[in-house]
Amino acid sequence: MVTGGAGYVGSVVAAHLVAAGHDVVVLDDLSTGHRDAVPDKAAFVEGRVQDAARHLDPSFDAVLHFAASSLVGESVTSPEKYWHNNVGGSLALLDAMRAHGVARLVFSSTAAVYGAPDVSPITEDAACAPTNPYGASKLSVDQLISSYAGAHGLRAVSLRYFNVAGAYGRYGERHATETHLIPLALQVPHGTRGSVALYGTDYPTPDGTCVRDYIHVADLADAHLLALDATAEGGAATGHLVCNLGNGVGFSVRDVVDAIRTVTGCAVPAHEAPRRAGDPPVLVASADRAREVLGWRPTRTSLEDIVADAWSFLRQGEAAL
Repeated sequence: MVTGGAGYVGSVVAAHLVAAGHDVVVLDDLSTGHRDAVPDKAAFVEGRVQDAARHLDPSFDAVLHFAASSLVGESVTSPEKYWHNNVGGSLALLDAMRAHGVARLVFSSTAAVYGAPDVSPITEDAACAPTNPYGASKLSVDQLISSYAGAHGLRAVSLRYFNVAGAYGRYGERHATETHLIPLALQVPHGTRGSVALYGTDYPTPDGTCVRDYIHVADLADAHLLALDATAEGGAATGHLVCNLGNGVGFSVRDVVDAIRTVTGCAVPAHEAPRRAGDPPVLVASADRAREVLGWRPTRTSLEDIVADAWSFLRQGEAAL
């Protein structure tokens, strides 16, 4: 079962699972996902993760859990939504898995659990100090999973993503409220945005703008399949394994804008804007554990390639109109 499999990352992972020969059931309430993002060979059940007990049964081998609310700003203004959806939904899912004897889980976690650490690159041993309810809710689910692994024999892997970007064929980002830099900046050459805002140009970084670690969504999907293997009997995840996912290389906001100019051939005007509260100067992952334990190696690490795939997906949608 892939919860949230009609969303951005969930749909790409579901497509990879189908291609690898797995029988996939996508559970999604379509509140933010898209029915046409569900792979053709996957079964689809429209429903909430809170109701997973209705749809799970002992024939399932594992669950990959992506269903969550994920807007940082909204989590500050409506924290109750994040505690109900992210923590309450995950608790209901874990109880359903336990009731039906499904003992393998891969969880979509986030680098937001770390907050704004003063170390780089960030390892899984860094202190967790989330700065918003979204990150706090994801950390709570990680803790919930650890307790179930210890008490009930759950074999689980939490994958803490840094900045996911790019696209995989017909699967890409389609958010009603877009907050991610690459799809936002691509709206300029697409003709739906006039310019890109540089929020803060006086950070202690090489060009004064924030630096982030970008990972291609297809590399991310590869990691999920390896994590699923790790939860099998005799696999590396005998309890609860936590792994960061990132390229280990930082790109600045200006780097991203320059890559978009190169890929699209458009000028992409950029204007300086005040810093946003809570934006750390640098967030770069150490993914050594994923490499050593899961055997994961990202292969789509070029920023221009990541941007090019996202641009191709955006133009596919335009051509379909």
